[in-house]
Amino acid sequence: MVADTCANCGKPLPARAGRTGRSSVYCSAACRQKAYRERQGTGAGAGGVQRLIDDIGRQVQELTPQPPSVLYSGVADLSAAVARLRRVARTARDTAKEPQGPAEPSVTPTAVTEIPLTEADFATLTEAHRREIHVHCYRMTGSYDDAEDLVQETFLRAWRARESFEGRAGARTWLYRIATNACLDFQRRTARRPQRYEPVPGMNHGTGEAPARITWLQPYPDDELPTAEEDRPDVAAVSRETLELVFLAAIQHLPPRQRAVLILRDVLGLTAAETAEALDLTVASANSALQRARPTLRDHLPGQRAEWSAGEPTEAQRTVLQRYMTAAEQLDFAAMTALLSKDVTLTMPPNPFWFTGRDALVEFLRPTLDPASPMFFGHWRHLPARANGQLAAGGYVRRPGTHVHRAQVLDVLRFDADDRIVEITSFEPHLFPAFGLPLRL
Repeated sequence: MVADTCANCGKPLPARAGRTGRSSVYCSAACRQKAYRERQGTGAGAGGVQRLIDDIGRQVQELTPQPPSVLYSGVADLSAAVARLRRVARTARDTAKEPQGPAEPSVTPTAVTEIPLTEADFATLTEAHRREIHVHCYRMTGSYDDAEDLVQETFLRAWRARESFEGRAGARTWLYRIATNACLDFQRRTARRPQRYEPVPGMNHGTGEAPARITWLQPYPDDELPTAEEDRPDVAAVSRETLELVFLAAIQHLPPRQRAVLILRDVLGLTAAETAEALDLTVASANSALQRARPTLRDHLPGQRAEWSAGEPTEAQRTVLQRYMTAAEQLDFAAMTALLSKDVTLTMPPNPFWFTGRDALVEFLRPTLDPASPMFFGHWRHLPARANGQLAAGGYVRRPGTHVHRAQVLDVLRFDADDRIVEITSFEPHLFPAFGLPLRL
């Protein structure tokens, strides 16, 4: 049965006028966002989990087997909701197991709530902000794996300091403050600093300058970014260009505290006073750190914004991606070469291999794609992917003498103005599942 009134305000829904596909349950974008904020954005408080359960029940009742496209869309939404409920339940279970020892120092000067959050309410609250916090930790560290760990650390610290929670309106800022300090503590322990790639004996790297080597840099799956429905003002922080690999690599050159100030101010849009409070700094110190961070960041970004801020991939670039995958699968060396810019750069974090310029890269690729060469790597298949707002290809190789294509590399591509591949960043395959890619074909 299709509803004919808005699930938020009760007003009649606009006529469908012959449109096909899944029916809307809200009369406007404003009602959809309001319902979302009530259901997810401020989900702490009694009934948050029950509302999620009720929402899953509603989605189950709305499932229809025909047409297949509508069924697929409905099942995908249902799967996402069930996964969210599972994470809420897991967080509630884990926090319930946490020993109730002496409270750690609070992230705010005084406790401001009289009734601490229950495990279920806390789980609902944190789940509503999980994606934002995960992206924030990723920006701070440049590593998907480390971001996963730091999200858990953030929620554990938040649970221990739950009596300092200021209420629904302050949930986001409260969690960002805890997450930022968890990232700073992590960076003090690891003391990571970008280096420069060094020549590997016997390998022609090209004549260009050696790129920065950031061994911990990892890709981020686009599918884990906040969805269009979550495009509220506070999610404007998740802008595309501040997740592109060029920006992520550049920001790693900043000292951790300057990096934190720049992200809080220029990416998340916090005020100078909010940033200073989050980092236990004076406003003057926060402003000074920002003034030092901005020119350093510019020094490590290409001169023109268009050279690193790629924007939404074009149809022409998607065609190049398909040709790139086909050329590798057909072992068509000439077709592969034609797709590369003269100034193409390839890096393979955390491995030490790097190449600048098409000639050097071609020299490296030629024997690996030649079945007659003793360096022939094997037969390739690829699946398309999206990482950091950029087009990518998950590569699977069937080594000589074997019968299975196994995950080998995730190539994230950047294009020049002529839609040639100007940069390839090749990552190891252990993150394939995060991109929805199998580990073998």
